[in-house]
Amino acid sequence: MIVRLAREQDFPGLLGLAAQVEHWFGPMVGNPGFQRAVDKHIRRSTALVAVSGSDVLGGLLFGSKAPIYHVHWLVVSEKERGKGVGRALMADATRRFVRGPGSIEVITFGADHPGAVASGARVFYECLGFSPAEAADPGPEGGSRQVYRRPVI
Repeated sequence: MIVRLAREQDFPGLLGLAAQVEHWFGPMVGNPGFQRAVDKHIRRSTALVAVSGSDVLGGLLFGSKAPIYHVHWLVVSEKERGKGVGRALMADATRRFVRGPGSIEVITFGADHPGAVASGARVFYECLGFSPAEAADPGPEGGSRQVYRRPVI
């Protein structure tokens, strides 16, 4: 597995990842706003992919503006979850984009959201040193969301 900056030719693979999580987030693949966001991150070199050969295993869209950095979107292929792909994407993003002091924030499922346990997202972020913080606005499907934050020194 290699983690690298996403390229234009990775766009279909990133949409393929989005299709795997639409049941938690609502429609993304056909959403022009989501497509523009992915394209913008690729053009700004703030999108990362984890690849094996031509397969896109995971993707991350990152907000690299200090002092509060944002994980805008992080998805790992269903068949690759639990194998270190997400951890590798976060490590590369942190190394590549983050300069302290500050914090990294991500909005993930609220504790009562069905995806909170099924996706493993909350446990994943906690294992990376993030702590639950304030509630966030509900997701597009109406489910609860919560900010997770990790300080950067």
